[in-house]
Amino acid sequence: MKPIWIVDDDPSIRFVLEKALGREGWPIRSFTQARDVLKALADVDASDPERQGPQVLVSDIRMPGGSGLELLEQVRAQQPGLPMIIMTAYSDLDSAVSAFQRGAFEYLPKPFDVPKAVELIRRAVEESQREEVADVQTPVQAEMLGQAPAMQDVFRAIGRLSQSQVTVLITGESGAGKELVAHALHKHSPVAGGPFVAINTAAIPKDLLESELFGHERGAFTGAQTQRRGRFEQAEGGTLFLDEIGDMPFELQTRLLRVLSDGHFYRVGGHQAVKAHVRVIAATHQDLEQRVKDGVFREDLFHRLNVIRLRLPALRERREDVPMLTQHFLQQSARQLGVEPKRMSSTAMHRLQSFNFPGNVRQLENICHWLTVMAPAQQIALKDLPPEVLGATGAGPAIATEVQAAHGASRVAEAPAYRDENVEAVEAEAEGSMEGWLSGLGKQAQDLLAQGHNNVWDQLTQKFEAQLLRTALTATHGRRVEAANRLGIGRNTITRKLQELGLDNEEFE
Repeated sequence: MKPIWIVDDDPSIRFVLEKALGREGWPIRSFTQARDVLKALADVDASDPERQGPQVLVSDIRMPGGSGLELLEQVRAQQPGLPMIIMTAYSDLDSAVSAFQRGAFEYLPKPFDVPKAVELIRRAVEESQREEVADVQTPVQAEMLGQAPAMQDVFRAIGRLSQSQVTVLITGESGAGKELVAHALHKHSPVAGGPFVAINTAAIPKDLLESELFGHERGAFTGAQTQRRGRFEQAEGGTLFLDEIGDMPFELQTRLLRVLSDGHFYRVGGHQAVKAHVRVIAATHQDLEQRVKDGVFREDLFHRLNVIRLRLPALRERREDVPMLTQHFLQQSARQLGVEPKRMSSTAMHRLQSFNFPGNVRQLENICHWLTVMAPAQQIALKDLPPEVLGATGAGPAIATEVQAAHGASRVAEAPAYRDENVEAVEAEAEGSMEGWLSGLGKQAQDLLAQGHNNVWDQLTQKFEAQLLRTALTATHGRRVEAANRLGIGRNTITRKLQELGLDNEEFE
C-alpha cells in the first residue's frame, strides 16, 4: 500500500497521527511544510518503494512555506484523483469549507477526536483504492469492453482474423456495437494503414445509394456536374463497412455481388472498369437466411458475404458487463462535459443490471450521459435513474435514442411524475427485504447475548463480511477487482478481508 502523507508544522499533530495510523498498519510519511510535499511529488517513482506517491494527503491549512489551500490547488492540478483532507482550527472553518468546495475530500476540525480522524482517513483510502480499481478496469481509450464469455469469444475471433483480409458478416441487434467490431477488425488487420469507410445502406435513398457506393461520371444524371468517387474508391487499400446490408435494395445487390466476385465495378454512367482493392465487412440486424427465403435478399450474395460470421451478443445476454460499461460511459460523459465522474450506488446498479436494454449498449451510453447531466449528487441513487429504467418490469420499453437528442427537454419534464410512483414501489420492496434480514440479525444477536457471549460484535461482523464477499465473488465468477468495485471497497481491502476470514483459497464459480 502507498503511504499516507501528513503535512503539519505542529510536531504534536504529526506525532498523534503517526501513532494512530501506524497502529492501523498504514505506512506514513510526514512533512513540515507544503513546498517539501511538492518536491516529494516531483520525485515520485512508483517502482521504488521509498519514492512512492501518497494514497491520501492530510494537510494543515496554515503553515509556513505555503498554505494548505495553495497546496490543494497544486496537488489537484497534478493528481486530480488523490483524496486530500484539510485540517483546520474551528476559527478557520470558512477556509475549510472553501477548500472542500474546491476539491478537498473532507476537512478535519482541530482539535479532533483521533478515532474519528482515523475513520475519515480510512474512507479516503478506500476512495483512493476505488479510483485505482476504476483505472485498471476501464482504460480511457478502450476500443471495446466486456468480460462476459460471449464477448470474449468475439475478442478471440478478432484476434484470429488479425492476419486475414477475409470478408466478415457481423450480426446483432441495433445498438449492440457492430461498427465498433468492424473498426477493431480493420485496426487489427493487414490493411490497418488504409482508410476505414462506413456507409449505412438503409439510411440512403434507393436512387442515391448506387452513386454513393460506386461513384458517377460527369453528366451521368441531372445534377452530376463533376466526376465523383464512390465509397469503394474512397476505401481503396483499406476497409469498406456496409452497415445494415440486409436492407440493401435488391437490384443493387447484383452490382455488389459482381464487385465481390471479380473485384471490378463501373461508376454510374461510366464505361471503364475500376479495380477495387478493398476488404469488405458487412453488418445487419436482420435474419438474412429468412430474407433469402422471402426472396428479398440474393442467396448468392448471402453466401459471398457469409464467409466468416461474428454474432455480437445483446447487452441483456451479458449483464455482468453492465457495471464496467456504466463506469466507462460515466467517465466518458464527464470528460465531454468537463465535470467530475459520477458513481452508481449499489441499488441503482442492481436495477440497471436487471433492465433489458432494448437499445443495447447505445442505450446504456445515452442513459449514462443523461445521468451525468441530471443526477443531483456525485453518487447516483436509485431514484435518479431515468423513468424507462425505473418503470421497467423485465423487457422494458425501448429508449428512442435518436428522438431523445431532439426531444430531451420534454423527456426531462416528464420524468419526475413518472419516477416517483415507481421509486416508491421499488423502495418499499427493498425496505421489506431489508427488514427481514435485519430482524434475523437482531434475533441472532439476542440469542448470543442471552448465551453470555462477550464477542458478539466480532462474531456477527465476520459472518456478515464473509457472506458479502462470497456472494460478490460468486456473482463475478471469482474476479476480485470487479467484486471490490461492485461492493464499493478497495482492491487491497478485499484481499485483506479474504485472508482474515480464511476465504483466500476458496473457489467461486
